[in-house]
Amino acid sequence: MVGVPLIFNLRFAVDPLLQRKEGSDFVKVAQVEEITEVPQSFRFTVHQIDGWYESDPTMEAWISRDENGNIFALSPVCKHLGCTVNWNGSGDYPDQYFCPCHGAHYTKDGEALAIAPAPLDQYEVKVDNGWVYLGGIHANERV
Repeated sequence: MVGVPLIFNLRFAVDPLLQRKEGSDFVKVAQVEEITEVPQSFRFTVHQIDGWYESDPTMEAWISRDENGNIFALSPVCKHLGCTVNWNGSGDYPDQYFCPCHGAHYTKDGEALAIAPAPLDQYEVKVDNGWVYLGGIHANERV
């Protein structure tokens, strides 16, 4: 008899974990005319719901244009140990992303040149009505 109420209570407690997480909504980040061929850091807030927990973390993306004028955005999280990379962060590696923690560095497209085992992740990008919107983060498809 004790098992039946326990099962119902367990289902109630675990239910949010079983629910599908919300899809990758796009967030307005910058005006198109702000984006140049030189990567720039943009910060933005994303509303997240994970089980019972809601939060609005501040995210960051490095956004630039490629040689064809297409806009792309990279995550600043180093693939070595998760520190934050910066564009032109080291005089030894000009025109590259550099991680100050252990010296990993990357090309403008996010390709790992040293230390890091993988390229920087990239954001989904959508351009609409003069604005750049960013969605979910996924593995880099540029390199």
